[in-house]
Amino acid sequence: MRPRSWLFIALGACVGLALGIGGFTFTYAKGYAYLTNDPAACANCHVMREQYEGWMKSSHHAVATCNDCHTPPGLVGKYATKASNGFWHSFYFTTGNFPEPIQIRPANRDVAERACQKCHGDVTEPLTASHGAGETSCLRCHNSVGHPEGLGHPGLQAQETQP
Repeated sequence: MRPRSWLFIALGACVGLALGIGGFTFTYAKGYAYLTNDPAACANCHVMREQYEGWMKSSHHAVATCNDCHTPPGLVGKYATKASNGFWHSFYFTTGNFPEPIQIRPANRDVAERACQKCHGDVTEPLTASHGAGETSCLRCHNSVGHPEGLGHPGLQAQETQP
């Protein structure tokens, strides 16, 4: 057999192994659930249990799902964000290398901020007009609305206090 043939066999075996492991992991971790709009999918990971329970007790429970606040509008933006978050959540939870309490990433915080302003525009537009869009932050004062204190996003608050 020629050396080039062995290269293709080895490459095929590596690709097959990666697809097999990836497929098994996706199925085992219920990755398909993240393609839905079901908030219970966010609680598949034990680290997110408090956030899910906090949302269940919040005023937003009746009017918004996780995707309404944590993904941008539009099909491409929504699934690009979900893919990025899924990859990084899997990476950090598999390695155990994440802060306790968990913290929202800056890009995801911006998505949540825009969602607040979209749904509550009647309240936020006058503030934005008088203070400027870059200076107004719903999450600065209302960081536990979707996830009440004690059962919420301590990472939103923790990140806000960082310089």
